[in-house]
Amino acid sequence: MIISTKSASRLAGVSALALLTACANMSPQGQSTAMGAGAGAAVGAGLGALIGDSSESAMIGAGIGSVVGGVVGYNWQRIKGDVEKSGASDLGVSVTEMPDGSLKVNIPSNVSFDSGKSMLKPALLPVLDSVARALNQHPELRAKAIGYTDSSGNDSINLPLSRDRANAVTQYLASQGVAAGRLSIEGRGAANPIADNSTTAGRALNRRVELYLYAVKQQ
Repeated sequence: MIISTKSASRLAGVSALALLTACANMSPQGQSTAMGAGAGAAVGAGLGALIGDSSESAMIGAGIGSVVGGVVGYNWQRIKGDVEKSGASDLGVSVTEMPDGSLKVNIPSNVSFDSGKSMLKPALLPVLDSVARALNQHPELRAKAIGYTDSSGNDSINLPLSRDRANAVTQYLASQGVAAGRLSIEGRGAANPIADNSTTAGRALNRRVELYLYAVKQQ
């Protein structure tokens, strides 16, 4: 996958705005935590005006954020197909190649965690098994899990919960043989919503874990 200069410049243009945007509506404590964690590359809902293409802005979303060494393009065709065949589509788990070269596995709340909990639901495990197989077969790849909540509650609840959910995903991958050093997590709480938090359906969509697979530049 090759990212065009135009796409790269768009990503660069929104990156500086992202950290401020993602933290704008958080409490001082939440702002500090999110800034320290690197709150993400952009807020998808607000990118349409900057980019001029709402479909592209939704695809970019908050993104994986900064990665040591930098993300490079990768041929995801086979891995994407394997994850989709594991039952991902039936569960509502989407697998998307991102403009920055990573592969995003978006895990919605209805198949991942009960409300307020961080224990993985059994239905999701075959999907995570396929991700673990891909990582074990391709040692050059890394994975980062980013947890999100809806806007219910406050940052003191949402941020730890989002981290715990991301951690549950990576801990399961580690239990399937993926080296812990290849896995990382981040909890962003209620930041970067992808739907309307004023509706039940929207809040359900915002409660999610985004699992990114990526390759880094070789030194």
